[in-house]
Amino acid sequence: MTQPSARTQSPEPRLATLAIHGGQAPEPHTGSIMPPIFQTSTYVQPGLDQGWPWEYARVQNPTREALERNVASLERASHGIAFASGMAAIDCVARLLSAGDHVVCEENTYGGTTRLATQVLNRAGLSFSFVDSRDPQRIRDALQPNTRLVLLETPTNPMMRLCDLRAAADATRDAGVLLCVDNTFATPVNQRPHETGADIVMHSTTKYLNGHSDIIGGVLTVRDPDLNERLRFLRKSTGAVPGPMDCWLCLRGTKTLHVRMREHNANGLAMARFLEAHPAVEEVHYPGLPSHPQHELAARQMTGFSGMVSVTLPTEDAVRRLVEGTRIFALAESLGGVESLISVPALMTHASVPRERREEMGVSGRVVRLSVGIEDPQDLLEDLDRALGRGPGW
Repeated sequence: MTQPSARTQSPEPRLATLAIHGGQAPEPHTGSIMPPIFQTSTYVQPGLDQGWPWEYARVQNPTREALERNVASLERASHGIAFASGMAAIDCVARLLSAGDHVVCEENTYGGTTRLATQVLNRAGLSFSFVDSRDPQRIRDALQPNTRLVLLETPTNPMMRLCDLRAAADATRDAGVLLCVDNTFATPVNQRPHETGADIVMHSTTKYLNGHSDIIGGVLTVRDPDLNERLRFLRKSTGAVPGPMDCWLCLRGTKTLHVRMREHNANGLAMARFLEAHPAVEEVHYPGLPSHPQHELAARQMTGFSGMVSVTLPTEDAVRRLVEGTRIFALAESLGGVESLISVPALMTHASVPRERREEMGVSGRVVRLSVGIEDPQDLLEDLDRALGRGPGW
């Protein structure tokens, strides 16, 4: 019996191949291997009523669409919708709802998401319940007859909590509720929520997808064509689109995502192990460590644990000495770039979250968040050791 050829089998490309080629083709007029930057606001029409696909750059831009196809392929989705920021992407998801609708949201989410919910969207008639989604039953218990959306983030920012995505998808499917997962920390290299039942996956492309700390952007991916059309209509109507240069830069970033994430994963684990053994550190929050209370879940639903590490120190004075004492880790907000960053969430990314809520989640002034870059790991270890007060000075 003749065996089918590799060509007829057409296996789906693996992630490393998709990162470089997913949704991409050489530009047809010149053969350019990279998508051009279509820096234009409008397009000349050949005539009235001739079905021309290009009208206005808020609605269509070939560079933006190339990025959308690429990220959708990485998330094993059918459609991507790019935005001017991660917050614009989350806002667009919320605009699927109507006044009187209810949202269940992970309590330990990014501070900007909490601010959007409690200071902006609530004024538009949406109500929110914030839950600790480490226990999927809490998601089910928080569902109400008017719940239309469950918004999760796993691992969470900054305490690295996990949600069982398959259990969350079961809960939302049973209730007929949309499930949106912020996959920024994990990236599609380490976790693909669509494969466990998420309806919408969100990324701040500012972070790992771009990876070079030089753009602001966001993206949503979906599999359902009707949901794609609804989100595109909302984006067209509200106008929160990224510029073509930012899209092109992000495409440059996704082409090396799989390579960079190998280094981020390795360096993140190395820093977490080092810090866990350091006498100046009280606690390390990193799902790749066996000591993490959800390590078994992390090993089951993730293939890597990224470069995000949080630590709790004994005092706020120790925090100040650490964040102001590093030479390679730069004191700055954001994350996911090739360079290492260090921050204090309670004073920076989560300053807008009420103090009582922060402290209930463990986000005290004694917590430091590291975005571990891809520098030489020994240099990073020595930098942290010196700043923690044990290593020799430079």
